[in-house]
Amino acid sequence: MSVLSIPPVQARVRHAEHVMGTVVSFDVPVSARANGSLDSAIRWLHWVDRVFSPYRPDSDVSLLAAAEVTVDGCAPEVAEVIAACAFVRDLSGGYFTSSPGGRFDPSGYVKGWAVQRASALLAAAGSAAHVVNGGGDVQCVGGRDSQGEPWRVGIADPFRPGGLALVVAARDCAVATSGVAERGPHILHPHAGGPASGLASLTVAGPSLALADAYSTAAFAMGPALGREWAESLADYAAFAVTAAGEVWHTPGFKRYICPA
Repeated sequence: MSVLSIPPVQARVRHAEHVMGTVVSFDVPVSARANGSLDSAIRWLHWVDRVFSPYRPDSDVSLLAAAEVTVDGCAPEVAEVIAACAFVRDLSGGYFTSSPGGRFDPSGYVKGWAVQRASALLAAAGSAAHVVNGGGDVQCVGGRDSQGEPWRVGIADPFRPGGLALVVAARDCAVATSGVAERGPHILHPHAGGPASGLASLTVAGPSLALADAYSTAAFAMGPALGREWAESLADYAAFAVTAAGEVWHTPGFKRYICPA
């Protein structure tokens, strides 16, 4: 997923940071550079990487997974993330899990949560119009110009590299996509084992990127029929999907996010 480039109408800063195994890009007012909030958001993301990366043997997540520490010995945010993962697990009937393959790894929640928190740091410092894009999961605040026009977020076409399946109009909301376009079949079916099947891409839009990211993962794991039924039940969130057969569908609430052709 990508935020489509537009000519700036006010002084802005665009920055790309390699962190958490991906690239997190920022489109922020120049004031965010001047007041230090952009730097604070970047430091936060690197802190999250040190604490939550399953690829760092000394991270809290890795030590907890290896039973070398307890939750009480971890940063307080670890308990916060565990509780949030348990909420989505229960809401999704176990299709979302913080232990894919049997090992503790809350990455399916952490990236969206971290990017959302980075966005909140910018907003708390006064930014009323910005985007933070964490490897295709996007938190938007305000609009893209002085008239409040929505940000345009492109959803990758899982069958055409470099192509777009849809363009989303986003204002004060989050957009998260799970699918095979970037990483191939990597989302596990937690009940059957092996990769989830039936969908090529599933996007969720709503107020919170942490939840949109986790919801998209859970719905993707469910497959087309159950995923659609479950997504339609989510208050304040809407979904758009591309099936493995190339068909598309969206829940009724997603219509308001679709940019006119």
